[in-house]
This record gives sequence, structure tokens and C-alpha cells, in this order.
Amino acid sequence: MGNLTAGGTGKTPHIEYLISLLQYTFKVATLSRGYGRRTHGLVIADSTSTSLQIGDEPSQFKAKFPDTVVSVCEDRVLAVPKLLGDHPEIDVILLDDAFQHRAIKAGLSILVTEYANLFTRDYIMPVGWLREARSNYHRADVIVVSKCPANITEAESEKIINEIKPYPYQKVYFTTIQYGPLYSFNDSQKWLNIENDTDVLLVCGIAKFEELKSYLSSKARKVFVRDYRDHYRFDRYDLEVIRETFNNLGDVKKIIVTTEKDAARLEEFRDWFLQNKIEIFVQPIVVRFLLGGSDRFNADILQYIEVTKQKTGAQQ
Repeated sequence: MGNLTAGGTGKTPHIEYLISLLQYTFKVATLSRGYGRRTHGLVIADSTSTSLQIGDEPSQFKAKFPDTVVSVCEDRVLAVPKLLGDHPEIDVILLDDAFQHRAIKAGLSILVTEYANLFTRDYIMPVGWLREARSNYHRADVIVVSKCPANITEAESEKIINEIKPYPYQKVYFTTIQYGPLYSFNDSQKWLNIENDTDVLLVCGIAKFEELKSYLSSKARKVFVRDYRDHYRFDRYDLEVIRETFNNLGDVKKIIVTTEKDAARLEEFRDWFLQNKIEIFVQPIVVRFLLGGSDRFNADILQYIEVTKQKTGAQQ
């Protein structure tokens, strides 16, 4: 799974959707580059792995899906046989952000493009956000238009499909982001619904925070943002700035909110938050398929895996 643009399409929750779909039927593994980690080579995560060792998104995968084999490596070609050698029970490897990784060809390639910034309307960096030419969408087997309005109509979806001009072998699906209740960073069993008399300080280092801010604004009285670059590595100075900013909101009902991806990078400072009695709430997100697409998408994925397993078994 990957995209033509440099981040912000919502790829990570789509990987999580696939893990959720497959985890009870197949032994699932993820393989990511591990952006921002301070290790090299192939690393297979365990329950003690941190974002410093495997990167923020893989750390998020492992925390949410502990039975999944989560791995990172710069060289996917070398990593796949080594991964299968260490874990021969693996049925499916989800290649995270591998659309540009030409050295290894995925059996089924899923391209994610954002509703508000379709690759058909974008330009190659630095003019736009495209990593490569639009025409290369032909390498995808499935195209997912992400972050759509939940009430998108059949007519609008048809217009987008006509704009994309999928090849006969390509299928197009539409998804939206769905936000769950907040949970405490310090205690994941503690949940919270924002009330409209609450001020929110949103702390995030993601590619695009506008959608999340808009959602929180619909729930809270006011939303203030301290935003950092994507995959930003927090330090103690940042924590002090966050605390000061939060205190400066005044004597009002207030909370700090962050994303799951940022929470993975803040994990190394958990003791600091506990010692300073600073509670942060984490905003989980999931994807939901629109226009009746979930059953079709699920069937396509499951059928592909079953057929591939049968072919592999016959060859053996």
C-alpha cells in the first residue's frame, strides 16, 4: 500500500483496516521502512520495541495489534525472505508505503489518494506534493479515495472515477475517516467525550492536521494547535513548551489532545507526564468504506489471498 503524494492521504488507518480484516484468519505481518528510527537493517518488533527502534507508525501497529508481526527495514528485497525465514507461519505481508519501491513487486498494489487533493490535480514536488508522475497510477490494482465526506453521493463518486480514468483491471473505492472516543495516554482504559465547554490544545506532528482540528472544533469550545513537522521527534524542551502553552490557556475546563502516531513518539516521556501530573488524551481514527464498498473490498482482498495461497501450495 502506498501513495503518489508525500504523506497526508491517511495510509496508516488503511493498513490498520487490513490488519483488522485479516488478523483472525491469517498470520499477518507488516513491513515498513521505519521512518525516523535510530536503528538500521531489519528489526522485528516485540512488546518492548519503541518508536526510536522501529518508527512511530510501526510502533502504533504493534501497540494496537500485538499478535501481528511488525517489522522495519530500508531494503524490502532483503527483508522479505529474512522475515519469512524467521516467521514461516506468515500468510500475508502488508508492505507499508511501498508504491515507489520498484525493486519489489507487491502481489496486490493499493494506491491511496486524498479526496481533497486527488493525484489527478496535483503536481510533482516542489510545485505540488507528487513524488512521481501522475501517469504511474497504472501500477495500482486498487485505488482508494480517502478522507471523503461521509455523505458523498453516487453521482460525485462517478465524477471522481471518470477523472481518475481507472484501467479495466483497477477498482476504485471511497473511504472516510471516523473518529472514536478519546482515551487517556496515561491510562488507555480511561475514555472521554469532549464537552462543548472545553478548550482543547491539539499537539501533533503529522502531515495534515486540519481535518482533526475541524473535528475537534465541532466538539469543543475552542481549539488551539501546537503543530510540528511530520514524524517530529519531541524532546524535553518541547514538553515544557506544551505545558506552558496549556497553562496559559487560563483557568478554564481544558484538555490536551494528540494523535495515535504522536502518542507513539511521546511514549518515551510517559514517566515525565506521570510525574508532572499532565494528562494527554489520544484521538483514535478508523476508516469506513462508503457507498457499500466495504463488502466488495473485503471480498476482493480475501479472494486474492486465498487464490494466491492455493497457487503457492500447488507450486510447492
